[in-house]
Amino acid sequence: MSEEDWWSKKFKRRRSFFGSSFSDMDNFFREMEETMKRELKEFSSKAPRELVRERILPDGTKVSEWGPFVYGYSVTIGPDGKPKVREFGNVKPETRMGKPYIDIKEKREPLADVIVNNGEIKVIVELPGVEKKDIKLRGIERSLTISVDTPQRKYHKEVELPAKVNLKEAKSSYKNGVLEVTLQKEKEEKSKGESIKVE
Repeated sequence: MSEEDWWSKKFKRRRSFFGSSFSDMDNFFREMEETMKRELKEFSSKAPRELVRERILPDGTKVSEWGPFVYGYSVTIGPDGKPKVREFGNVKPETRMGKPYIDIKEKREPLADVIVNNGEIKVIVELPGVEKKDIKLRGIERSLTISVDTPQRKYHKEVELPAKVNLKEAKSSYKNGVLEVTLQKEKEEKSKGESIKVE
């Protein structure tokens, strides 16, 4: 067998091997594309009406736009050495009845961090693209609610606090898209106890 015949035979065998592989890959990509179309259709049906818009292109055709859809997470190591994962955005992956499910909300949950330092608790929240006057803060003993509701930006976050706080002494500042709230821990009065009569 000449060297040319050997290469020709080897190439044919390899081409037939790749031919079946490419066919399988083609089927795989076709199935993946169909799945993506179904998922996109289902995703768009779940989206709040406020996140669906129609735009007319210069040539007159109409296109639908969805969003913004935001999902992210932050991982920090706490003082106990354990990682803390905090999610943010308006898209929440969940499991319902054993199946993956995506919950979409109109309001975004901003990234927030809670720092405890001696007698105070600092809550730092990222709120890009908003004006100070549009931020609403509401607190109760062990939680802080931050909300923004404007046509351009909608945020909502409830932050659980690790201790009771004195809301009358709360201070807050907003600069470069970052809100910082400083809260003083409530001083716990130790009970002196009560005498109990033995009968």
